[in-house]
Amino acid sequence: MKLNDDTDYQRCFVCGKRNPYGLQLVFRREGQSIVTDFLPREEHQGFPGVIHGGIVAAVLDETLGRASLLAQQPQWTMTGKLEVRYRRYVPYGPLLRVRAWLLKERRTMLQAQGVLTLASDESTPLAEAQGIFLPLPEAFVDTLMRDYPGLRQFFTGELEE
Repeated sequence: MKLNDDTDYQRCFVCGKRNPYGLQLVFRREGQSIVTDFLPREEHQGFPGVIHGGIVAAVLDETLGRASLLAQQPQWTMTGKLEVRYRRYVPYGPLLRVRAWLLKERRTMLQAQGVLTLASDESTPLAEAQGIFLPLPEAFVDTLMRDYPGLRQFFTGELEE
């Protein structure tokens, strides 16, 4: 399955390239983890010089969700539960990195964990998250396919390396 949407949709707030207000993150696989680098913009600040916690949660959520593509039976999922622990303030300015991996895999749910760090120093967590992700209901996927036919290949294709 593909990690990045190149279909006729691309409007996701976190990863959509056609969303001018979005973060437009690009994901990659590194071994048994999903990774993205993120250079926050000025409008992503909460306090001066500090990235808003909602933006932090959004990038962690999207990256953890993609960890479901590392499963024995890769599948797209939706967030059932997300817990974020903010360890330090997330600074505006430097390049950030999010890394996520799969913890548990069951037929009806997947559990993932991840960490947000500076891209230049992954040894110090700025925020950590753990989440439960649920497979997309078949009826929901069928509706998506009707409205955005290009998504069929995105949801069923091979995982890019």
